Amino acid sequence: MTEVMLKGANIRVGVRAVRAVVRRRDAPGCPDVDASALLLARDGKVRTDDDFVFYNQPRHPSGLVRHRAKQRFGPEVTDSLDVDLGALPPGVERVVIAASVAESSFGRVPGLRVLLYDLATVGMPGTQPLARFDLVDANAETALLCGELYRRDGGWKFRAIGQGYASGLVGLATDFGITVEEDEDPVGGAPVASEAASAVGVPAGGAAGAALGGAAGLAGPTVPAATPVLPLQGPQFMPR
Repeated sequence: MTEVMLKGANIRVGVRAVRAVVRRRDAPGCPDVDASALLLARDGKVRTDDDFVFYNQPRHPSGLVRHRAKQRFGPEVTDSLDVDLGALPPGVERVVIAASVAESSFGRVPGLRVLLYDLATVGMPGTQPLARFDLVDANAETALLCGELYRRDGGWKFRAIGQGYASGLVGLATDFGITVEEDEDPVGGAPVASEAASAVGVPAGGAAGAALGGAAGLAGPTVPAATPVLPLQGPQFMPR
């Protein structure tokens, strides 16, 4: 039976590997939605830029987290991530499932939801998701923390987050410690980099940062520093 989750709710994940699916309805004017995953250590940051898995870096070096190709099912489009929870090293405390749009905002995305499947049963007849979380109140955000997988009592749990950024994928990534390579401002020639990269005290130029800096529409003078629409820190987001 599928667990229908509300924002802030959590469930125990009793399977070894999962597929997290970000699903939406297609509609005129709807922007493309990209799913991504961040592997976080105890301090809430990535260990290296390799811990960011997204369309320009679709496979973690360990092979334990992978970004899958988008699929269309009639009027709906999915973007998915596979996570082998049972094999993740102890240094990975959380895996955040995020989504972003390069243009417009999530207020233009109908039917947005995240589904969590047992990877071992994906594709089998009658397969139902373990959990479903509808992101019904997204509006001005251009990047969302959809949910997170986190360690608890020797196993894993999944929490529905539904919290967003107005600063897109670059803002989200830098806030978790990804270093975004500076890009040139096509108007004034000045380098552009998120303030959050300096805040975490790491030099720019990592692999994921270079991929982000070179991705169309993700780095440029219109991208603000990492500014959450809602506060990202607080006891409500600590594992229970």
